[in-house]
Amino acid sequence: MTAGPWAVYPFSMPLASVAIGIDSGTVLVLIALVAVPFAAIAFSHAGEAYGSIGRGALAIDDDLPLPRHLRGPDRPVDPAIQAAEVRQMLEARAERRSRRGEAPIDVRSEAARLLRQPAMPAAADADLRAEVQQLVLARNERRMRRGLKPLNVEDETNRQLAGFVGSR
Repeated sequence: MTAGPWAVYPFSMPLASVAIGIDSGTVLVLIALVAVPFAAIAFSHAGEAYGSIGRGALAIDDDLPLPRHLRGPDRPVDPAIQAAEVRQMLEARAERRSRRGEAPIDVRSEAARLLRQPAMPAAADADLRAEVQQLVLARNERRMRRGLKPLNVEDETNRQLAGFVGSR
């Protein structure tokens, strides 16, 4: 075997001439035909891993509270705890005002005013009831489109109104 320029290649020259004879479009098609099945298999096995991106022990949104519609009904606040918190807030406000040199506030009278249940005017109460009733009717229309049984409008309106702060 004579030494020539082809002796430095690790493969024989006929194989190199075949590889050189393929144009770039054919090479791209061959690579795609080989890579696409591997990518499909990898994607099909990565289902749960893909869904957990950004989650875990160090994720920020794990510490956030649940949205209001997932938490369930709010528990009633103990009036003694509420009064203590209002008094504490007002005392802090009075202290800040005195440090700025402003007129002090009467903590007791302001606490009594804040803790009084607001009397809702009858017109506002009727308007609120009508608005909630419209929302319940719209919800019923969506339920019926999905094939679900509609809610009792009066009962659902009363249930929604019971959850509002300051409602009777």
